[in-house]
Amino acid sequence: MSTPLPLEASTAPGQLARRAGIIVFLAFAAAYFCSTLVRAITATLSPVLTQEFSLHAGDLGLLAGGYFLGFAATQLPLGTWLDRFGPKRVILCFLALAVLACLAFSMATGFVGLLAARVMMGAGVSACLMAPLTGYRRWFDAGTLLRANSWMLMTGSLGMLASTLPVQWLVPLTGWRPLFWILAALILLAMALIAWTVPAWKAMSPEEASSAPAPSYSLVWKSRYFRKMGAIAIFNYGGVLAIQTLWAGPWMVKVAGYTPLEAATGLFWINASMLVTFWAWGLVNPWLSQHGWHANRLLTWGVPLSMAVLAVNIAAGSDTGWAGWALFCVFASVMGLAQPAVGMAFPAALAGRALSAYNLLIFAGVFVSQWGIGLAIDAFSAFGFSVVASFQAALGVFLCCCLASYAYFCSVKADPTPDNRPQ
Repeated sequence: MSTPLPLEASTAPGQLARRAGIIVFLAFAAAYFCSTLVRAITATLSPVLTQEFSLHAGDLGLLAGGYFLGFAATQLPLGTWLDRFGPKRVILCFLALAVLACLAFSMATGFVGLLAARVMMGAGVSACLMAPLTGYRRWFDAGTLLRANSWMLMTGSLGMLASTLPVQWLVPLTGWRPLFWILAALILLAMALIAWTVPAWKAMSPEEASSAPAPSYSLVWKSRYFRKMGAIAIFNYGGVLAIQTLWAGPWMVKVAGYTPLEAATGLFWINASMLVTFWAWGLVNPWLSQHGWHANRLLTWGVPLSMAVLAVNIAAGSDTGWAGWALFCVFASVMGLAQPAVGMAFPAALAGRALSAYNLLIFAGVFVSQWGIGLAIDAFSAFGFSVVASFQAALGVFLCCCLASYAYFCSVKADPTPDNRPQ
């Protein structure tokens, strides 16, 4: 980023001054960059892995989804640990597991080894967004938190960008296995930055502790607002990640007729579009919030637009290339507002649990969507559908799930806790 993160110096207890906030943001952003690079790399490597290990669509979906299965499995204990021990200690422990997972993936000799390493990889990077968001809830004011969240997602898009053409160019030079040695080294570098720059987690003052509710996931699950936002987490939010990080690539190759290099180029431009989109969200979020365009309102209007684009893409079939999927992802980027809104709807003492519980729903949705779409493609092919028709039918089923989720979101009348609503 050429423009520094505009954090204002604050005298509020526990909040970071501008310079310290920028440094902390950049350290966490380095780890999140690695996380999304690891997450999305299977879309670019799918032709290589499919050929070397003789994978079917369902296998490929399970392999990519295994990352999200490991990711989702850690979310509930992760939230408790974040609230208790703080972001710095927790993320460093998790990233050490990610380093081992990258090395294990590079040495796998069969599908089972790939899948086990992929699950471990997802678990290892599962704190890379939740840890900073938990810290930001205490260290930044509401406007800065919204901006920092959007720019974290922008950094994630940069990681996904790096997983496309750069990976496609490196594979012929190094082979796919050494790429994961490089990833392990990058994660170690991010760990060093976090250990050096991120402040230790301070216990709440007696006054804060006396006014805060006893930390418990039950308070999160019982919240009507959490359930309302959770309705769109599984398919609407999780599904767009499933398409962005996996199925956009096979669609471009098998439906639109792209070569692997053309598909990698398409993924590059999809992720470049998302990078610019999240940068723009970071700029306008504080202004939108101040003028009454809070997360609920933006989601209510934005989610149907993304589903409309998805329907057009499905109907267009082989005429839908990278531009159609980029447009879908850009409209669906409004879902990125859901996570900070959930975090701010709960007291700071519950932020780790609330954010991790919400992330559990999102990444469970990614796993279900990635694997489910793959299984559906194989099933429709078994019934005699053509390749193009199989992809269209599978994504049509996915669209119906998105519509049902959005209908539930609209049916639940709940707002954030007034004391914690973004200002």
